[in-house]
Amino acid sequence: MPTEKTMPSIRAIYRIGRGPSSSHTMGPERACLQLKKKYPDADGYRVVLYGSLAMTGKGHGTDRVIRETLAPMTGEVIFDRETPTERHPNMMDFTLYSRGNVLTTERIWSVGGGAIFPDDEPGAEGIYPLSTFGEISRECAKRNIRLSQYAEEVEGAGLFPYLETVWGAMKASIERGLSVTGVLPGGLGTERRAQIIYQKKHIDESPQTRENRLVSSYAFAVSEENAAGGVIVTAPTCGSSGVLPAVLRYMQEARGFSDKEILRALAAAGVIGNIIKTNASISGAECGCQAEIGSACSMAAAALAELFGMGLDQIDYAAEVAMEHHLGLTCDPIGGLVQIPCIERNAVAAMRAINALSLANFLADTHKISFDLVVKTMYNTGSDLPLGYRETSSGGLAKYYPIEKR
Repeated sequence: MPTEKTMPSIRAIYRIGRGPSSSHTMGPERACLQLKKKYPDADGYRVVLYGSLAMTGKGHGTDRVIRETLAPMTGEVIFDRETPTERHPNMMDFTLYSRGNVLTTERIWSVGGGAIFPDDEPGAEGIYPLSTFGEISRECAKRNIRLSQYAEEVEGAGLFPYLETVWGAMKASIERGLSVTGVLPGGLGTERRAQIIYQKKHIDESPQTRENRLVSSYAFAVSEENAAGGVIVTAPTCGSSGVLPAVLRYMQEARGFSDKEILRALAAAGVIGNIIKTNASISGAECGCQAEIGSACSMAAAALAELFGMGLDQIDYAAEVAMEHHLGLTCDPIGGLVQIPCIERNAVAAMRAINALSLANFLADTHKISFDLVVKTMYNTGSDLPLGYRETSSGGLAKYYPIEKR
């Protein structure tokens, strides 16, 4: 029997916007734009940030984005680090004023990937009648269609033109990231390293070493663009935006895949990201970095499997093994910045996605754990993680790396 859940459009997985955080900058920005449109007479505001938004909002620039988006309104942004959150750790209270009188007070949650709740965006309520990989793969097998074809049928004719725009934005973020050097903003002194990796060839470089170098350089390029506040594509989040474009750019160059084939791969990856978002979480504040980097790795592995024409069982296995070996990964950004360890994790996950593809090629008929099961496990694991390891910058590397308090 089908589940009662429905999934939104995969366009919600691929949002084009400015970094550094889908949940801490893109989500609050969308909330501000929504309220600004709804209350055009507002001239003042008071915004209270709770949970992870309060703990790491300064490092992510949440207050700056709110002020810039609500301008010319004037007001205050308050970081409440004490009040418990409900429903989701990224909770915000907006109070809008007109001539000193309260127009509205609304509570909004930034739930990951730039999405907010409640959301009045068309399609946010769900357009996919099936929401697990098991259900979708059985439907595809019954009708002898591929995962990307299923997405196309549900989404309609506008899907691939949109994904073409997404792919263009992904490639552009790689090119920009490779062309820039210097220090990333934020005070950590993090050097941009994408260009160094890209250009620094080893003597007698083996094909495997070259693959690792190029894939890593592309992942670094996008992640550094994100950290600098540049335009990237959530896949499924800003903090994990380098994984999918890195593997697709490399495979297109190395194997000659057409843009049309890449778009099919993006569609398949979008379905995988959608399943995770619907049945678990893509939010580091809710489930740790496994929900961001682990999800991105699953999406990339599934995209590669679709690209290489693998079967549904192989796609299942590739996505599953990619997530399984990120289980328990904590979200502990130093200084609340999407830099350390976030940038390197994108490169590691990109290479791991290629390894998952290889395993799926050989072992799909022997695997015991389904993708749906590992998604459920990830969510339960994330719920069990102590709060300090869920994007609060109060545990892990963020606790022990010596930086000045800001």
